[in-house]
Amino acid sequence: WSEPIYNAVFMSGPPMQSALAQGRPPRRKLMLLIFLALFLLPIAARAALFAFEDRPRSWRDADWSSIGSLPPAAAHPEARVLVLSGRTGGWKGVVAVHSWIVIKRENARNWTRFDVVGWGNPVRVNGWAPDGRWYGANPAVVADVRGAEAAALIPTIEQAVKNYQYSNAGDYRMWPGPNSNSFVATVLRAVPQLGAMLPANAIGRDFRPGPYVGLSDSGTGVEANLWGALGLKLGWVEGIEVNFLGLVVGVDIRNPALKLPGFGRLGFEPATALAVPANR
Repeated sequence: WSEPIYNAVFMSGPPMQSALAQGRPPRRKLMLLIFLALFLLPIAARAALFAFEDRPRSWRDADWSSIGSLPPAAAHPEARVLVLSGRTGGWKGVVAVHSWIVIKRENARNWTRFDVVGWGNPVRVNGWAPDGRWYGANPAVVADVRGAEAAALIPTIEQAVKNYQYSNAGDYRMWPGPNSNSFVATVLRAVPQLGAMLPANAIGRDFRPGPYVGLSDSGTGVEANLWGALGLKLGWVEGIEVNFLGLVVGVDIRNPALKLPGFGRLGFEPATALAVPANR
């Protein structure tokens, strides 16, 4: 710089320096903008993609049939536990998925599926095919455990379903919960050895009936949570997560990925996603 300009900027005292500082956004404002961008921009992007998807107009138009990924139970003698999720319908499909649990005891002749829905008595058993589409969307596998490990988990899962606190008509609440994802998350808390966690866009999974500070769901980290509407998680299974009004932003450390509202995760698929098409 020339000497006159240098003197004008640095030797003119606080007024000129203050004017330069005003050209930069305050740190708090910058942090707020970053925070809003992380939570709102992914939703806007997902909404734009959603607008161009060929989606059913109502539940009557949706395909709820099996995708054929599971063999008949009689042809699959070993015990098995699956946790699945599928994008829900209507405007909720922009930001949320619906989750459910499927089990089969060793040598059982049928698969058993557990869901929670928002009408009538919330807990439903075998309301749909175990690997059925949800509102026309193919399900994704969150966890898939077989054999002796699955057999050991099933009694605890069945007991957790039986003891689910919000199983009466009228208990269901879309936001912040208890909803379908709150139900599955409650069952997963009963079997932390499964090492599974619902996707970031499973809104309602973090619902708790009151403020909570303690171990994370998997027992591999810590969590601070206010009714599922505001929270923070740090753990090996959970990674790093910030929950704001049920929307989650974070980083998956175990299976490297970003967690974003609307998208769930962007990165490597977790090792537990083992949906195997049936041999027909």
